[in-house]
Amino acid sequence: MPSSSPKRKRLVGWTALLVLVLLAAGGYGVVMRAGGSARPEPTAAAARAVPVVAAAARARDMGVYITGLGSVTPLNTVIIHTRVDGQLLSVRFQEGQVVKSGDLLAEIDPQPFEAQLTQYQGQIARDQALLDNARLDLARYQTLAAQDAIPRQQLDTQQSLVRQLEGAVKNDQGLLESIRVQLAYCRITSPIGGRVGLRQVDPGNIVHTTDATGIVVITQLQPIAVVFTIPEDGIPAVLDRLERGGRLPVDAYDREQRRKLSTGSLLTIDNQVDPSTGTVKLKATFPNADGRLFSSQFVNARLLLDVKRNATVVPAAAIQRSPRGAFVYVVKPDRTVAVRPVTVGVADGDDVAIDAGLSVAEPVVVDGADRLRDGAAVAVQARPGA
Repeated sequence: MPSSSPKRKRLVGWTALLVLVLLAAGGYGVVMRAGGSARPEPTAAAARAVPVVAAAARARDMGVYITGLGSVTPLNTVIIHTRVDGQLLSVRFQEGQVVKSGDLLAEIDPQPFEAQLTQYQGQIARDQALLDNARLDLARYQTLAAQDAIPRQQLDTQQSLVRQLEGAVKNDQGLLESIRVQLAYCRITSPIGGRVGLRQVDPGNIVHTTDATGIVVITQLQPIAVVFTIPEDGIPAVLDRLERGGRLPVDAYDREQRRKLSTGSLLTIDNQVDPSTGTVKLKATFPNADGRLFSSQFVNARLLLDVKRNATVVPAAAIQRSPRGAFVYVVKPDRTVAVRPVTVGVADGDDVAIDAGLSVAEPVVVDGADRLRDGAAVAVQARPGA
């Protein structure tokens, strides 16, 4: 009996230890189940809203434009040449100066022409005196011939002499007028108003009428023209407006199409299409009162064909594209968005007209659309700078 007592004690100890382990395991399971049941289930209402920027569609007049690339072309460009050979005494303009028609530009040495003028004046005075004397003799011969006091041949000879001297006087008058014209050409004046370019010859040089470069180039800047091209598909619309008459406004913008340089009107359309590019040339005139347009300057031209009154307009950033076409995200009153297919019309700057699918005052997403889907919750934020 004594030998069995230690075994019984060990069995009781192991049994007690097993009971404690089972109790501990059961308690941990209860705690875990209690903790799991207390954790709330996630719901759609607790989903985080997507921050977006929205803008309301508005009504405004939208212009229907045809755009094209063009260059500034002066209505008149004149290379100033001398019309007489001689020494260039002085230049009376500053490079880049704006001159008016008739302004003095340069002077040629007039002394050789003044000397010829004096010579021709003396020659015509001599020939005129000879003519006057011949006419007096003719009058006497006519009286004597009537009295049969002189031969008829002498009268005929005197009449021929008078005609010869009359021709000589006329020739002298022509020479005199010619030298006076050349003397006037010694003062070189501007035939048009415009801006002078860089001087091509310095005072003191001998200039000739055959010089290729001339003295200076003058370009007319006010008014000035812009020649630009449009696709041939736009020809019917332009011709329709020209036939109806009225002024067709044309705006000239800089290379980046951000700054408007000047506003003019369409002058004409070319009579043929360039087959290599499929475009036609148009010419517009601009007052250019502020001188922003320069010869050969590159510009973007916009021809206004029509105006759509009270068009529904949204920012261009609101327009999204998909294989099915254009659409916008419309913000509904419950702060969710709905996909709305739209028909896009003309564009003007950062605005796009919506021909169908949207009404005025409906808010559309203009920033943050890349993170949206139909029915997504949104948090509308204020537009920067608003």
